[in-house]
Amino acid sequence: MLLLTWPCVQIHAHTINYALEKTPVQNVIWFYLKMGFTHILPFGADHVLFVAGLCLLSTRIKTIIWQATAFTVAHSVTLALSMKNIIALPAAVVEPIIALSILFVALENIMLTELKAWRILIVFAFGLIHGMGFASALNEIGLPRNKFFTSIISFNMGVELGQLTVILAMFALIIIPLGKKPWYRTWVVYPLSAIIAVIAAWWTIQRVFFI
Repeated sequence: MLLLTWPCVQIHAHTINYALEKTPVQNVIWFYLKMGFTHILPFGADHVLFVAGLCLLSTRIKTIIWQATAFTVAHSVTLALSMKNIIALPAAVVEPIIALSILFVALENIMLTELKAWRILIVFAFGLIHGMGFASALNEIGLPRNKFFTSIISFNMGVELGQLTVILAMFALIIIPLGKKPWYRTWVVYPLSAIIAVIAAWWTIQRVFFI
């Protein structure tokens, strides 16, 4: 599989993966699908905490669907636009904002008890930034010119499967067994959100000053 990631050359919009241009389309789909999934699990701790934070605001599935949909649409748009070089931000800007987005969501979970319309807009805005982070990771491997959209769609589907896995895990391990307990917010939402906030604050400092 290492042969599929080399050689890559950077020109114009995105890195070109010449090896994958000669690879059967089903192998390309599987390669980028797996890459998208592993970018979330197990390698995307920041994206995992963001999605987990979205799940902690409310136990209502509708609340989670609204937020997850806004996040998905947003990062899908900027992923494609970034790979076409229509929009671009340096990693030194993108990565700290991703950490700040996790901090913001975690703190809001402590202060709010229900979904507000403006939270959906903010999640959408943060999704735009996360999409640029996804694009940065994807650009390290590169895309075959003759399978550009196939590769991006496959990668994005892998990302969505990873996020869905996180959401299902949150429901199976936390929301379903504990969500109706009278102490759920006090002993589950507040402590978990606080832990996420502390981690995100450290990531922000680390990414601004040390990376």
